[in-house]
Amino acid sequence: MGCGGRRALPLTLVASTVALDITLTTIGGESRPLSEWVTTFHLASVVLDPFTNESSWVLDAATRVLEAFRDSAVRVNLVLTCTSDEAKQFLGPIADRFLVFCDPERTFVRSLGLGTLPAFVFLRADGEVVATAEGWNPSEWRAVAKSIAATTAWNVPSIPGAGDPSPFHGTPALG
Repeated sequence: MGCGGRRALPLTLVASTVALDITLTTIGGESRPLSEWVTTFHLASVVLDPFTNESSWVLDAATRVLEAFRDSAVRVNLVLTCTSDEAKQFLGPIADRFLVFCDPERTFVRSLGLGTLPAFVFLRADGEVVATAEGWNPSEWRAVAKSIAATTAWNVPSIPGAGDPSPFHGTPALG
């Protein structure tokens, strides 16, 4: 039970396991199966729909959180539900700072079991989705960050940070 006798709800949702043969394509056009992207490192992904206001509202916070994990044993990345040209337009110079995957058909998004975007996902190298947060709820994003930090023996970034948006639900992940 949580405070005041109310039952505490879980902060992260787990989608189970993702097939490692799903192809991920970078913003530069390099396509590989997921198994090759996680050969050495787990994935810490922020999934965005560039056609929604909600994804633009969280972009600064998302890149700040990913930046905090850059030198840990995760491959930090952004997954955008659009073409590479649209991703470049949405991200601007951020596209040069991060590994960016484009998922215009939302195949990867669907495989993660996401219902709402933006999302923060921790995917282990064996394809297990360890933790997810959908929409922008700082306590849920912090729970995903704690899971990443515990797995990689890293520090948890401050979430929320100064200037981060107020919590919001997000938009449907499958468009």
